[in-house]
Amino acid sequence: MTATSTSFDRIPAKRSIALPLPEVKYESQKLAFPYLLLSTLLFPLMIVFGIIGAAQYIWPTLFLDTLNFSIAREAHLNLLIFWLLLGLMGATYYLVPEEAETEIFSKRLAWIQFAVFAVTGVAAMLVFMVFKQSEGKPFVEAPFYLDVLIAIGAVIFLINIGLTILRSRWTPLLFVLFTGLAGLSLLYLIDLVSFKNLSVDYFFWWWIIHLWVEGTWEMVAAAVMAFVLFKITGVDRNVLYKWLYIEVGLTLVTGIVGTGHHYYWIGTPDYWLPLGAIFSGLEPVPIALMVWDTLRHTPNRQLSAIHRVAWYWVLASAIGHFVGAGVWGFAQTLPQINEWTHGTQVTASHGHFAFFAAYGALIIAAVYLTLPQIRGLRLFGQRRGMWAFWLMNIGMVGMVMSLTVAGVLQTYLWRVLGMDFMVVRDQYLAFWLFWRLLFGGALLAPGVVLFVWDFVSLSIGPAPKVTPAGAPELATS
Repeated sequence: MTATSTSFDRIPAKRSIALPLPEVKYESQKLAFPYLLLSTLLFPLMIVFGIIGAAQYIWPTLFLDTLNFSIAREAHLNLLIFWLLLGLMGATYYLVPEEAETEIFSKRLAWIQFAVFAVTGVAAMLVFMVFKQSEGKPFVEAPFYLDVLIAIGAVIFLINIGLTILRSRWTPLLFVLFTGLAGLSLLYLIDLVSFKNLSVDYFFWWWIIHLWVEGTWEMVAAAVMAFVLFKITGVDRNVLYKWLYIEVGLTLVTGIVGTGHHYYWIGTPDYWLPLGAIFSGLEPVPIALMVWDTLRHTPNRQLSAIHRVAWYWVLASAIGHFVGAGVWGFAQTLPQINEWTHGTQVTASHGHFAFFAAYGALIIAAVYLTLPQIRGLRLFGQRRGMWAFWLMNIGMVGMVMSLTVAGVLQTYLWRVLGMDFMVVRDQYLAFWLFWRLLFGGALLAPGVVLFVWDFVSLSIGPAPKVTPAGAPELATS
């Protein structure tokens, strides 16, 4: 079966698919591979620490002397950031040469940057678990000397991508991508400064976290999503560019001003209450509409069938981004609601849903789009990838629903009725938190293992055979 004879609805997932473009256009696109590899290897490690932390919610003394909850949590959160950043960087190194129609400015800088992030990531885990050192600010808890290395790596990345684009051409996609990367890199420099007043320190800490995930990362994700959609569907670029422009506008307005919905309870002025409530929850809308509009204008569904696994992850990212970041976020962002729900499992449900869908699913889609072409594979099995897709997404939805029910119950019993926090947690939440652990350990984790297995098999597996007539052989995987 060749690419030209396929139909989207008739290609079984177990069959190997012949790709129309077996090789990358530019040699430096292969720089994406080490970043995607390290990102993929950190993914299951992050899940391990997440499962340990979830188990410690139910059995608090588990690993109490060796790996207590605070260590498991900071390892889980920081691996989350490293996994996503490395994945986005890998996707960037793949798309920029093709979009700019030139090689990356410096392969050496890309490898230096990779070494900096790899060494820093390993060092951070050792510092957390062996030396028990931490700055105490979630997501950016690495000590100052490691923060400096991370900042250096981010600046190297920005310089390398920026010079690549400057010496070639600007497109709307590259403009949005570079703007997001510049904000991502520069905002991290704030972490190099500390303030003695805790409220002031957290005020600027939110500039990093919120303006990352609801600002600069949104722009990077929108650019990567547009590139992936174009490669998968062949849709007219003007359809994608329209939503990229809207994404930039919403990020500059709602993303920046919407930071105020984190300021409610840290001593900031009252005017942040209405501002934070009004200018929040709209950032995911353009990405969801971009995918919807692409579906309406897709000229070649055969490409979607060929890239079935990547296409499914794109849809999961768009839908989950809108629901997890948009609906779940807005449902608790109004101050009249956040007064009761902040610090509960409601927040955790939104965080898991939003991060996984908005960025995790998009990175996995980019992996399945780019890895076969980096390897020069004309065919690859999709059955394992589809199993990983369903296990991870069902597992995540189950976790989110368990956390949501637990959070609503916790809010009512603890904040409304005034019951003791530990009584609520031990006697009323344990059941729902057990379901969170079950969905994560029994469905999400096996799905991650299958994904890593698929990544490794695509990376080091034997080259596909071709029949004497030139037609690729079909095989199961």
